[in-house]
Parts: sequence; C-alpha cells; structure tokens
Amino acid sequence: MTNNTKIALVTGASRGLGKNTALALAKKGVDVIVTYRSSEAEASSVVSEVSELGGKAAALQLDTSNAKTFDDFVAQVKQTLQDNWQTEQFDFLVNNAGIGINKPFAETTEDDFDRLMNIQFKGVFFLTQKLLPLLKDGGRIVNLSSGLARFTLPGYSAYASMKGAIEVLTRYMAKELGHRQIAVNVVAPGAIETDFAGGSVRDNPEINNFIASQTALGRVGLPDDIGRAIAALLSEDNRWVNAQRIEVSGGQSI
Repeated sequence: MTNNTKIALVTGASRGLGKNTALALAKKGVDVIVTYRSSEAEASSVVSEVSELGGKAAALQLDTSNAKTFDDFVAQVKQTLQDNWQTEQFDFLVNNAGIGINKPFAETTEDDFDRLMNIQFKGVFFLTQKLLPLLKDGGRIVNLSSGLARFTLPGYSAYASMKGAIEVLTRYMAKELGHRQIAVNVVAPGAIETDFAGGSVRDNPEINNFIASQTALGRVGLPDDIGRAIAALLSEDNRWVNAQRIEVSGGQSI
C-alpha cells in the first residue's frame, strides 16, 4: 500500500446506494470502511467485492439512530484504521445511512417523525461531529439529501423536511470546517430503483412509469447513477466544489 491511498467511511453501505458508492469509490482506488445496521453478511460481501477490485475494506456495525453508541463506534473506527491501514485518520465521510417512511402528513405519528429525525438528521449531525478528529484536514464530507427537498410527492412531508435540514446543515458545516480545508457538499438523488422504501420505485410499474414520465431523461434512476456521481465528486478534479447541493435526478420534475 502506498501512503497516498485515500480512505472513505460510507454509512449504510451493506446495500443500495451506500453499497454502490463504496464500490464506485473502490473502482477509483479509494479504500473503504462500510457500516451496516443489521446485515453483517451483506456488509461482508461488500468487503469481499472491494477486495476483488484490488482495494481494502472493513465493515463495522453502526445504528445511526442511536447517538449514545457513537463514542464506541468512533473508537472502533480508530482501531480499524490502525489495524488495517496503520493510520489514524481517514479522508472522506459519506453520510448515506437512511430509511424512508411514506405516510400522509395527517397520518404521520410522533414515532415516525422521531425515527426519521434520529436517523436522517440527528444521527448525521452528531456522528459527523464525533468523527471530526479522525477526518483529515483537507478531507471531504458528502451528505445525502433527496430530490424531495426540492419537489413534492405526497407522503414524504417528514422525510423531506429532514433532508431539507441536512441541506442547511451542509452549508454550515462547509463554513465552520473551512479552516481545516474540509469541503462539504450534499448530493440529492431523484427516485432510484433500490429496495429503499420497500422497493416501491423499483417494483411498482405504475410508480416507475410515472416517475420516468416526469424525468427529462425519460427513465428512473439506477444506483450506478448515484454511486458514480458521489465518487466523481470526491475525486481531486472536484476539490474546489464546496457547500453545494448537487441533484442527481436526470432532470426530475423540472
């Protein structure tokens, strides 16, 4: 291993967009630490796939909804960096972990709201805060938002509100971490064919066709559309991009 190998930490990377992002980074020569909440076998499979691409990876368990576990998690990251890379810091943080709850505004419960808040906003806020000492000066952070923070589809009032909060937080992070030369951006995917939100976009032809009809490029997004965009954003070519919201939606609802 050369000393200039970059290391990314991608949360929620056992499947879906997180997995795709981890593999897209590996293809660009970036090593990865992936986190998973419950699917250890799937996370191990991602680690194997990264190895097959010639990279190095490790998987750690993390429940982003429970901020009380973050100190222990950070200690594990520190140990993992030491054991696997003989280093004390990593380069890129991708805050991807998330869930979707699709319920009308009038029917969203306080439990629904709190669950979304803890994972989508509070978790990102405090996990990033705790990881700051392990993030290199000159490193970079990508937060995940959603096209739903710009356009509206009924049933996502709570989810999209948290993503709106993430977009504001991203600008504040960029401002306050600028003295460390850390750039912070937000990527906002449009509708994507994954198992997110029960796989509705992928598995329901009616929803799929409707979204395709609302998208300038005429189809629903695929995980590759997003993972590659995040990997490209983290390349040196995009070093000067900071505090931006980058929507990757094929031109949905424009």
